[in-house]
Amino acid sequence: MISSAATHPEREGHSIAGLAAEWSVDEAEAAGRVLADDPGATVIMHSMDEADVRTVLTHPLTMIGSDGIPTLEGRPHPRLFGTFPRVIGHYARDLGLLTVEDAVHRMTGLAARTFNLVDRGVVREGAFADLVVFDASAIADRATYDEPHLRPAGIRSVYVNGVETVTDGAVRTEARAGRALRHAPA
Repeated sequence: MISSAATHPEREGHSIAGLAAEWSVDEAEAAGRVLADDPGATVIMHSMDEADVRTVLTHPLTMIGSDGIPTLEGRPHPRLFGTFPRVIGHYARDLGLLTVEDAVHRMTGLAARTFNLVDRGVVREGAFADLVVFDASAIADRATYDEPHLRPAGIRSVYVNGVETVTDGAVRTEARAGRALRHAPA
């Protein structure tokens, strides 16, 4: 599915197969045409198997992150807005594949420790206050392929370096409290 096509935004949300049928060409020719017209076009590939996702998710060394591209125009993958709420709401709370606490740890402390990000991923005095306050009974991803910008349900507020940046879905400040994190040598 075409996710972003700056020179042909009308193609966003359409599949290569659909464009091929519309243009009466084969899929390889349609893909070539899309790339020739817009070399920076991005696509969403549907290649993951749910059983594999569940297997990987339950492995004790699995960290949870997203490769969603926040600066992408068009129709980004729904995971941009939904990865973390989906893991907590669907896989942890609803399916019980891991606890909510373990899911949060895999998103925060485990990742910070693995990449040696000092004073990150923990809640304690002196650490950076990067926090998300959520209702574990209500958190859920809502983004879809048709509406990828839908914000998740159940998130009360977000703090970045101690600065409240979002409350009940509304931006609270234009301050850019975040900073680039660099991997520190072990």
